[in-house]
Amino acid sequence: MAAAEDPAHVRFLQLALEETAKCTPVSTAFCVGCVIVDPSGTGPHVVSTGYSRELPGNTHAEANALAKLPEHAGHYGLDLYTTLEPCSVRMSGLQPCAEGIVQSGRVKRVFIGVGEPDDFVKCDGAKYLLDHGVEVVWVKDLEEQCLSEARRGH
Repeated sequence: MAAAEDPAHVRFLQLALEETAKCTPVSTAFCVGCVIVDPSGTGPHVVSTGYSRELPGNTHAEANALAKLPEHAGHYGLDLYTTLEPCSVRMSGLQPCAEGIVQSGRVKRVFIGVGEPDDFVKCDGAKYLLDHGVEVVWVKDLEEQCLSEARRGH
């Protein structure tokens, strides 16, 4: 797993952090933000965003951003920025985010702000992504802020 220090990656993760501010805090789940970026063309640009519980049904940020992703936004090679490691298991029975990212077939790299703590379940989302051919990059310098936002409401 690589580490990202490029200011552009930090900037996109900061946009994902802005998405977390839209989350309604609850004691039983994390507040997470996600931004999907198309790195091709005239320069990297945001094509979708999401945050925890944005859409009905106890939804997660990554799943929401993928659900809102326009068809014209590229078929492969997208970058996904998430403030918290994508989940690898859901107690609700819904599809884990890491699995959804892989199944979308559109995401090449996932940039993560901080690993998911074991507050609710043991998470192996980064490993799942790597095992299924998705590059995982840890963005440095925002870990504390990402974790603080994730636990807002706990």
